[in-house]
Amino acid sequence: MIVPLFPLHSVLFPGGRLPMRIFEQRYMDMVKVCLKESSSFGICLIANGEEVARPGRKPASPEAVGTLAHITDWDMPQLGVLNIVAQGSDRYRVQKHWVEPSGLLRAEVALIAAPAVLPVPGAYARLVPLLRAIVGDMAADAPNAPAKPHCFFDAGWLGMRYAEVLPIPLAAKQKLLEIEDSLDRLEIIYRFLESKGLLPEA
Repeated sequence: MIVPLFPLHSVLFPGGRLPMRIFEQRYMDMVKVCLKESSSFGICLIANGEEVARPGRKPASPEAVGTLAHITDWDMPQLGVLNIVAQGSDRYRVQKHWVEPSGLLRAEVALIAAPAVLPVPGAYARLVPLLRAIVGDMAADAPNAPAKPHCFFDAGWLGMRYAEVLPIPLAAKQKLLEIEDSLDRLEIIYRFLESKGLLPEA
């Protein structure tokens, strides 16, 4: 499938939500089309380059794996500025990408199959109450709060939520997004939190 891309210094995970401020014309036009057609766009971490286009500089190049997003809320607080909330769905892998005359990046992508729902193994049970507390501290209508339903019992969902809230470098978040095995992702997160002494007592 072919989708417009929005390279960012952020990583969006499936089931996550990302507030975005749109002001460049290329993205204003993209958002208008997405709203009119109820279509998705791709969000991906910038591998090289900058978010905002600047004369004489090459467009930002994306990482190979990103997440499709659809717009769940929008508002125009002032003329020329659009605030949206993007919600992540499927991951994808970029096959090829190109820049249109408007400066918009577009790509042919292959969707990555969503992992099967997998119960959280007992070895990782200590991860659940901590994440419940983190999500509980977020206002239900906060634009960055995870989309409902909340699936604390699902290893894949649990790992994705931790990956988006952990204070780790963007490169590390990208690696967690790319991991195929939900339990491998949980293992990395568990070891990280354990090393920081952040897990509740068993």
